[in-house]
Amino acid sequence: MEQLKAKGYGATGSILNSLKPMTFERTPPKEDEVLIDILYCGVCHSDLHQVKNDWGNTLYPCVPGHEIVGKVMQVGSSVTKYKTGDLVGVGCMIDSCGHCNPCEEGEENYCEGPVSWTATYNGPMKPDGSGYNTYGGYSDKIVVKEAFVLKIPDALDIKAAAPILCAGITTYSPLKHWGIKPGSKVGVVGVGGLGHMAIKIATAMGAEVTAITRDKEKRADAERFGAKQVLISTNKKEMTKHELTLDFLLITIPDEFEVNNYINLLKRNGVLTTVGLLAPYSKALNNMNMAMHRRSVAGSLIGGIAETQEVLDFCAQHDILPEIQMIKIQDINDAYDKMMDEEVHYRYVIDIQSLKDEPVN
Repeated sequence: MEQLKAKGYGATGSILNSLKPMTFERTPPKEDEVLIDILYCGVCHSDLHQVKNDWGNTLYPCVPGHEIVGKVMQVGSSVTKYKTGDLVGVGCMIDSCGHCNPCEEGEENYCEGPVSWTATYNGPMKPDGSGYNTYGGYSDKIVVKEAFVLKIPDALDIKAAAPILCAGITTYSPLKHWGIKPGSKVGVVGVGGLGHMAIKIATAMGAEVTAITRDKEKRADAERFGAKQVLISTNKKEMTKHELTLDFLLITIPDEFEVNNYINLLKRNGVLTTVGLLAPYSKALNNMNMAMHRRSVAGSLIGGIAETQEVLDFCAQHDILPEIQMIKIQDINDAYDKMMDEEVHYRYVIDIQSLKDEPVN
């Protein structure tokens, strides 16, 4: 079977500003797979972590990108859900074992193996880092199993929809799991790529949202996204005043932080969930603050395929879109620098046409 020629931008090492054009091969679609012409790809903070090998598992060369919107080019013989020309999406996963309890219950994101879910880029999520590499959405085409392809609702602007496939589902899933409903008091820590979507989604669920940020300049934006009030996390008096006021606290900070600074905002039986950090907190939990009010600290990881389709449909129904800045692929290293400096408002999306227009060396 003749391989498909693909081109993209990737990194060959952990040095920043190192993404550059590269060519590689993709296997043509098997009977249950779909070949997708990529139109747009979101830029996630985890792309930056992966390129830098912050988690110690990066496989090089690394072609990032797991917020993909594109058009079906070709379908395998057994594919029934999609046809040529359909607008589709691909999120963080392109496969899973399919047989463990989480997979059978529609939570492939918690696949228990023997080979956990396969990431859209950087290969299977194996603890020892072994296995084949996969290349993501900073490219012109991708081949994905039908079961891991998502329908982009007609009501969504495809230029802005891509971040819903990660930022959207990453915040929607814990809000849904912990039963956020009209009247819930929800706090969102961090008004960035994840946080701004959390505010919009929780507001659409009927919650009363408190945004918590260290950046005073984000107050107006947070209110525009739906927050009823905004706390400045560095203002100790303001934080103390709002202790015991929140049912649920979603923290979207992507780097290590002091979690104890936020726990006292929770009411009795309140839950704090961290979604932006895949590493230890900077200091250990103070269990006195947990035990005295029977609070819980939890984590959450993206969402399953059915739930990802659900959040796409939810965003279409409630007219929710990420706030994006469109860039060319040639500007990706500059975009990474700006992410490091927290200068993006609020999510970069790559116009993949800029890649297709670039001559192959």
